[in-house]
Parts: sequence; C-alpha cells; structure tokens
Amino acid sequence: MAYRPKNILITGAAGFIASHVCNRLIRNYPDYKIVVLDKLDYCSNLKNLLPSKSSPNFKFVEGDIGSADLVNYLLITESIDTIMHFAAQTHVDNSFGNSFEFTKNNIFGTHVLLEACKMTGQMIKRFIHVSTDEVYGETDEDSLVGNHEASQLLPTNPYSATKAGAEMLVMAYGRSYGLPVITTRGNNVYGPNQFPEKLIPKFILLAMRGLPLPIHGDGLNVRSYLYCEDVAEAFEVILHKGEVDHVYNIGTKKERRVIDVAKDVCKLFSMDPKTSIKLVENRPFNDQRYFVDDQKLKCLGWSERTTWEEGLRKTLDWYVRNPDWWGDVSGALLPHPRMLMVPGGRHFDGFHEDTKSVSSVSTNTDNNSPSEVPASASISNGKHHPTMPSYHHVNCIE
Repeated sequence: MAYRPKNILITGAAGFIASHVCNRLIRNYPDYKIVVLDKLDYCSNLKNLLPSKSSPNFKFVEGDIGSADLVNYLLITESIDTIMHFAAQTHVDNSFGNSFEFTKNNIFGTHVLLEACKMTGQMIKRFIHVSTDEVYGETDEDSLVGNHEASQLLPTNPYSATKAGAEMLVMAYGRSYGLPVITTRGNNVYGPNQFPEKLIPKFILLAMRGLPLPIHGDGLNVRSYLYCEDVAEAFEVILHKGEVDHVYNIGTKKERRVIDVAKDVCKLFSMDPKTSIKLVENRPFNDQRYFVDDQKLKCLGWSERTTWEEGLRKTLDWYVRNPDWWGDVSGALLPHPRMLMVPGGRHFDGFHEDTKSVSSVSTNTDNNSPSEVPASASISNGKHHPTMPSYHHVNCIE
C-alpha cells in the first residue's frame, strides 16, 4: 500500500533539487501541507519557490536546521509526519577550503533533526534522508556494474565524508529508536534554478558571456547527469512507494566525460571547443568516476524520461531567459571558487556580493535544548511574513 503523508517538512527547499521536489508536490498533491525550512544560504533563492508561493498548502519558514528549538517547534505545531531532508552544503570545492562548515551543516544539522524526531515520539512516519553517490567513492574505470545500495561507503573528500557520516546517524536512529528512515544516493543533477558554482550552469553562463570554459585537470573524469524534473519524480516515487530502512540510488547509466559536457555546451553556442575550453589546475583530489546501479528504484516504477540533449537545451534556454536570477555570480564562475560561508551575503575569495537584510528566524545554535520551543516563528504563506520580536535579523538573498 502506498504511503500517504499529510504534513511534510522539506529542509533546504529554497535550493536547487528540493525546490523542484517541493513545487512538484504542491502541484500534484493539493491535500498535502508542505512546510519549507531554509536558512537562505548563498545557493538558495526564494524565487525558486515562486510556483508554490500562492498555494494555500504551502508555508515557508526561514531558519537553520541546527536550531533545535525551532525544529522541535515546527514538528509539533505543524503536526509534521514526514521529513524530506535536503538541506546540506554540497559543493566539493568549498569542502576543501571550509570543511568545518560542512561538518556543522551536514552532520550536526542532520543530528538535530533526528533528535527532534525522537523527542516527538511516534509522530514521524517517514524520514527521507538525501545523500549522494559520492559516499561510495571512486568507481573503477573498467567496472561494468555500478555501486549498489549495499556497497561499501568509501568517501574521498570532506563533502562526501560528511554525507556518509550523516548517513550513519540516520541509520543509527532507525535501528536504536525505530525512526522510519529511507536514504537516497543520487547522481549529479542539472537544470533550471541551479546555482552556477556547479559545472553545467557555470559552463552555460560563461558561454553566454563569451568566456572560456574551465575544466579541472584533463577533463576525462566521468560523471552521470540527471535532469532535475526526473529527479523530482524519483523523490515523488520514493515518498509514496519507498520501503522503510531501505536505500535507493537515483541514477543513470548514461555517462559523460566532463570535457564532452563542455563540448556539448560549446556546440549549442556555436563556439569552437579548441579555443573555448581551458584546462586548469585540478582539485586536491578528483574522483575519476561515479557509477551506481539504479535497478532498485526502477522496480518501484521510476525511469529517466529526459534525454541529455533535451535536458541540456531546456537548461540553456532557462538561463538565457533568466540571466540575473542569482544576481552577481562572478565569484562562482571562477575555475576554483572558494565560498567563505559567513553571514552577510555571498563571499568568495576575491569577490563579495552584497545582499539585503530581511526579517527572519534566528539561526543561533548556541542554545540547542530540545525542550525549548518558541512561542511563534517567522513564516510566510505567500501573503504575509510576520516576525517574532525575540528573533533577530540575518542577511539573506531574496
């Protein structure tokens, strides 16, 4: 029997993948109440949620998953029965330069959520934890079989290590406290709304400006790419048909070398790859290949719908129509961006992007007592955005 949630908390839904999932659920299930919790970090944008803004079953709360009192408050007052946990720091380059922030967000933030679920008793019926294929580590170049869900976790960079650590906590809470958990591990995702620190939107925006496309190392690294709407559908399937205590790979067997992705972008812009592609210094460590077995998810009825050519064209068209969606992203377009994740906007080494201050829920994590619950919260359902006096202002992007 398919699972039918009532009140869903989606963390990080002003970001890329989660915004597509949120908008899809709002569109397809008007009887589900969707509560979004997002601290509006540098790679989040409220505009990503515009399709859901006016829906009566949508509510936005600005705040940090690391704030235990806020998380407890939301679970109780919104009668949350389902959590889809997307919120995370995800860019590998940043993890080499600011690894502690990844531990704080990806491990500590997940732990706060899990502890809040434990404190609510039996309220939570599904906890869907969003991980990554990178936890498997590097796949042998000549391997014909991808990593399956029981494969050993061998992360090779600070980002994937924190995601693997978060997975261990999720598994432990499932076994120790009976929390009904499901974990997903996905390939690379691309499409509209993605912050251009990631490969495909970076290439597109650089090509739009007539600038060279930088490739780490020799460009022979192999990756698998899924279009965002296909991935949103995968989460829709897992939400309703996924089995508790199971892991699901979200992947494709259609692999591409990074240099071939750059050549495909050049072709769409009628650029000469020989003069438009620039090889730059590699990352400290750059996995040669990620390859997963996606058969388990296919058994639930999901399959990839969007071809690479169609998805890339849709993505390009969106960025051409929305070149200023993210404001000034000059720093993100550098070959090796190093995001300094501190309050006050987007800070890159060598660049600073100002943002405006808006009323918001406090992201203070100094007081994480699970027993403390605020009397109200800063929320928005698309019609108003009241604030609670005891919370302060933080800088965010809107």
